[in-house]
Order: sequence, then C-alpha cells, then structure tokens
Amino acid sequence: MSKERDIIAQQRLDVLAALIEKLERRAKASPKESYTAKLLNQGRHKCAKKLGEEGVELALAIVDGKKKDVRAEAADVLYHFLVALMARKVPFSDIMEELEKRFALSGLEEKARRKVD
Repeated sequence: MSKERDIIAQQRLDVLAALIEKLERRAKASPKESYTAKLLNQGRHKCAKKLGEEGVELALAIVDGKKKDVRAEAADVLYHFLVALMARKVPFSDIMEELEKRFALSGLEEKARRKVD
C-alpha cells in the first residue's frame, strides 16, 4: 500500500474511533437529550430492531437506490450496529479482533469452520 493510501486509511479509522467515543459519551447522556441514550434505554430488543430496519433499508437502496442513498443508509447501519453492540456490551475492539483472526482463512474455509463449531 502506498504511503498516501496508508494515511487515508488511518484517517478513516480515526473517524470510526471518534464516532465510537462520541457514542460512548452520548450513551451516558439523558435519553431526552441523546438519541443514542434513548435507544440504549429502550433495551437490546429495540436496538436490534432498529439495526434490522436499517439493514433492510440499505439492502433496498443497494438494489434500487442512488449511490448517495446507499452511502446514507450504510452510515445508518454502521451507527445502529455500533449502538446494538453497546446494548449487548460487546466492544467494537472484539469485532476487530475476530476479523483479524479471519485474515488467515479464505471466506469459504471460515464458513466451513463455523459449521463445525
């Protein structure tokens, strides 16, 4: 990877880290002041439901939407994914760790191993 690509990749990771930090702060706010806190206050079921709804909206945008719609819906999915993880008390770093483990495997190999487990 070129140095310029490395810089851009790091900037994007920095944006993700900043988003996670912001959500952690908002989670501690009053549900009257923070949508994140409101969702978390409503529990896992609500967070999962919102993630599912946004996932469907993204899927539909991928099929029939404009590129800007796909981008917007993908951002919504990412937000609700992170909130759902927070509701389940699963840190995003655990997801990154799981992805790192999978780098050594092909997608087909990884899926076959899941069936065995």
